[in-house]
Amino acid sequence: MIITFFDVKGIVHKEFTPTGQTVNSGFCCDLLRRLRENGRRRHPKLWREQAWLLHHDNAPSHTSILTQQFLATNKIAVIPHPPYSPDLAPCDFFLFPNVKLKLKGRRFDTTEEIQAKSQRVLDILIEKDFQEAFQKWRWWDRCLHAGGYFQGDGGR
Repeated sequence: MIITFFDVKGIVHKEFTPTGQTVNSGFCCDLLRRLRENGRRRHPKLWREQAWLLHHDNAPSHTSILTQQFLATNKIAVIPHPPYSPDLAPCDFFLFPNVKLKLKGRRFDTTEEIQAKSQRVLDILIEKDFQEAFQKWRWWDRCLHAGGYFQGDGGR
């Protein structure tokens, strides 16, 4: 599994989950530590001003007490994710479909081959791709205020 964090300019942090690794709150907190370090290096001004926001879905590892304590202790602001709305996560409607499209129909013999090809797909995305993803994400606000899922035009 690949875990990816991005902003309007591009990938901020990405890593592959080690084989057999359970994504629990402990793993999530360790991952957030690595994200914080990459975010600090990539956007020092945002880091100093604590002006960056994290969006993740409502997975149990994200909503656990341990993870919530980590976020609060480190003053990481989280954008709420509407319940029952997995299609509002930019990774699900933008990033992963792009990767899947490039991998579709290919046969890989090893996990390393899949990881290398996935890495190449992510590397060819340009800043404009990420900006368009955030433009499409405008439905997030409408859904949040509606209290969850609603029928829309898919962000177009």
